[in-house]
Order: sequence, then C-alpha cells, then structure tokens
Amino acid sequence: MTPFLQLIFVLTIILFASKLAGYLTTKIGQPAVLGELLVGLLLGPSLIDLTHLVFITDRHLGEVVAEFGEIGVLVLMFLAGLELHFSELTRNTRVAAFSGILGVLTPVGLGLLAGRLFGYSFPNAAFIGLTLGATSVSISAQTLMELKVLRSRVGLGLLGAAVFDDILVILLLSTFLALSGGGSAFDILIVFVKMIGFLSLSAAFGLWVLPRLSRRVSAMPVSQGMLTFSLIIMMIYGLAAELIGGMAAITGTFLAGLMFARTPEKNQIEPGLRSLAYSFFVPIFFVNIGLSVDTHTLNLNALWLMLVISTFAILGKVIGCGLGAKLGGFNWLESLQLGIGMISRGEVGLIVASIGLAEGYINETVFSAIVGMVLITTLLTPPLLRASFKTATAYSTAPAQE
Repeated sequence: MTPFLQLIFVLTIILFASKLAGYLTTKIGQPAVLGELLVGLLLGPSLIDLTHLVFITDRHLGEVVAEFGEIGVLVLMFLAGLELHFSELTRNTRVAAFSGILGVLTPVGLGLLAGRLFGYSFPNAAFIGLTLGATSVSISAQTLMELKVLRSRVGLGLLGAAVFDDILVILLLSTFLALSGGGSAFDILIVFVKMIGFLSLSAAFGLWVLPRLSRRVSAMPVSQGMLTFSLIIMMIYGLAAELIGGMAAITGTFLAGLMFARTPEKNQIEPGLRSLAYSFFVPIFFVNIGLSVDTHTLNLNALWLMLVISTFAILGKVIGCGLGAKLGGFNWLESLQLGIGMISRGEVGLIVASIGLAEGYINETVFSAIVGMVLITTLLTPPLLRASFKTATAYSTAPAQE
C-alpha cells in the first residue's frame, strides 16, 4: 500500500475500535473515554503496535496520527470552553486558585520525597516532583461532558484550577531549568511577563475584537464561514499560548472557547464543531495516548518506583486540590470530586518527562516509571470521577431519616 492508503487503513482501525470500545464501556456503566484509552493501549506497542505492522512501510505514520490527535485535544478543550460562561468561571476563582496552587505544590513535594527515598540527587528528585505536578484536564473534561456536569461547581472549579496548574507548572519548570542551567532571576521574570502578556492580549482580543469580527463573518455568504473562522481563531490562540505565553496550547484553545461562548454566533459553530470533533479528531486523541505508551519499557528496576510515584501522584492531587477546594468553599464531597478530576497526567506528564530525559535530569529507568504513572493516573481518572458523581447523586436522592 502507498503511504496514503496506509494512513487510511490505520485511521479506519482507530476510529472503528475507539467507537466500539466506547460503546462497550458505556454498557458496563463507565465513561466512553475509558474504552478509547484502553483500546489505544491494545493497539499500541504494548500489544499490536498498529503503526508498525509488517506491511506498514511509512515510518512517519505514527507522527501523523499523533498530530491528528493533537488537533483533537485542541478542539476538545475549545468545546469545553464553549460550554461555559466567562462569568461562571470567574465566580470560582478562589477555588481555582487554591486548588491549582496546592494541587501542584503537594505532588511536587511528594515526588521530590519519592526521588530522595530512592537515592536520587536533589535535582533529579526535584524533576520527578515536577512531572507529578502536571495535570492533563482534557480526560476529566471529556468525562464531565459525558456526565453532563461540566457546568457544575466542580466542573467550573476543575477547569479554573487547570489554568492555575498550567501556569504554576510552567513557572516551576522554567525556574528549575533556568537555575540549574546557570540562568538568572531575570530569565524567570521574562517567563512570567510572557504569560501575563498572553493572557492580557487574549482577553482583550476576545472581549472587544472577537465579537465584532464574528458578526461580520456571520453575515458573509460563505459556506460554513463561522465554523471555519472559529477553527482559525482556536488555532491562533493555541499558537499564541505556546509562542507568546510559553503555556500549553490547550490552555489557549480553552480560552478561545470561553471567548466564543460570549458571542451570539456560538450556536452556529457548536453543532458542526462537535460533530467534527467527536466523529474524527477526539477519538484519535484518546487512542493515541495508548499508542504512545509501551509497557515493555517498564523493567523490574522501575516497577517499585512506578508504584510509589503513582501512589504519590494520586494522593498529591486528591489531597492538594481537594484541600484547596475545601479552603475555597466547597464541601468535602465536591472537594474530593475536584481532586479526582485533577489526577490524570495524560500527554502533559509525558511531555514534561521527555524534557527531563532530553536534558539529562532523569534516566531511562525513571522515565519508564513515569510512563507507568501517567498510564495508571490516566486510566483511573474516568471511572473514579464517574463513581464520585454517582455517589453524590445517590446521596442527594436518598430519603431523609426520620
């Protein structure tokens, strides 16, 4: 087969398997995203290794699929922002700030402790802590959308906390790299200024320029003009987040969705965007998480470290984010739900770990343990989150005791 036919073949298998797995997991009372993650693990190098079968000669095929998946997570977070109102998110600023900050500092501290317990130097142990601080909220956002609770207090607090989490992790990572590489406080200040600059520019554009542009584009006699325009703005925000703010592109696309949610044209773009996302790009993203994990790299030397840092990764987010939510005014059950929603490390944890491996702060054994931790936290988040909301529903509908 030509490289193009090989791509079509692989995409066909991914889309069919993801939808089938999602259907089967919903039949047993679990979110569809769990099935998509699991089937990705089966199709990946851990078992089938779909993109490296004997008749697959295109060695760039895996990269192409991964890039389709990256578009998927951008669209997913754009849709998450589109479902919210900016005023709703700002009402949870206290919870978001406390949860985001404590939800980073607690697992980073526990990760540092784990590294020291296993005999690693302070810089190496500190970097292990940084990998535990990261959060991939896209998994939780999808689960909350399936449960139709994204606009609940917990959902709004979770998304707000993820923004604070992203900012703080980037600041800590930049500070660590600057100090260990002989940088200065000025380098750290530049990172902070870039973040503030991006957030200010994106808010100003979204509040004052975007509504006017949207009205003009909506009035143009162009087929699906508003949908195309929204995708262009989404990608510009993603690019700006990375290039100007030094932040994750998903933070930028989430902000773009928030800004579009304020416009009357939201109703024009949401149905088409949702169809495009969930029929093609988003399933590829979730399956690709499994495709990027090779459980064969988990050697015995890494097994105990993986178990310890996975435990610390879970406890760090549940305790840190949960305590932050409680301090912000949530009850204990809502605090637990928010903490669970922040557990997943997903692709963000892998990116941070890859930086550490490339810079020499962690070795292959530690990297393997972190890959295992990312896999465990990513797979556990959807069923735990669903169970916590099911418990909340059961509690709220239980008859009062006489």
